[in-house]
Amino acid sequence: MAENIFNRMAKKYDNEQRIELANTVAVEVRKHLPADSNKTLIDYGCGTGLIGLQFTDYFKQLIFSDISEGMMEVVSEKIEAGNVKNAETRAADELNESEADVIIVSLVMLHVPEYKELIKKLYTLLNDSGQLIIADFDKNETVYHEKVHNGFTHDEMHSALIDAGFKTAVIKTFYRGENIFMNKDASVFIASAVK
Repeated sequence: MAENIFNRMAKKYDNEQRIELANTVAVEVRKHLPADSNKTLIDYGCGTGLIGLQFTDYFKQLIFSDISEGMMEVVSEKIEAGNVKNAETRAADELNESEADVIIVSLVMLHVPEYKELIKKLYTLLNDSGQLIIADFDKNETVYHEKVHNGFTHDEMHSALIDAGFKTAVIKTFYRGENIFMNKDASVFIASAVK
């Protein structure tokens, strides 16, 4: 979807269904986080921060990044309102190589035409032994939209991660919900890959 659509959606993005799904994803993501909390997290394609803001007590530094200025404004407002001292927003082109220990990318890849290229870029942002955690929709043949992938098979996501240079990649479906993907029933996978 075009950036301007997300700019228009930003102020009204946090509805009950999105918050519920974000909470479900955050619970699963937490299971994959490293034990050491003295680390830096990038929430890439952070939207309004529904997931990443749940980990402010877990990381030394959190960086929220999104291509939508509107979404970044909402995250900034939440950071300020919550007096979160270890979080900041930053444009994607301002992120540095080998800057993060963990990157989470939730329900973003479906919007990225060249998602394999994005995975390669994210690989460069991670420190050695850094971890990329992706949550996205399983392939769903009932979904069609000209600007959105209809999900991913575990095999194609695994191949994209290994081809980008990750040493390991583990993928599993962890949630099924009604009307969660373009008003269709769908399932969500989590992929955890280590550089």
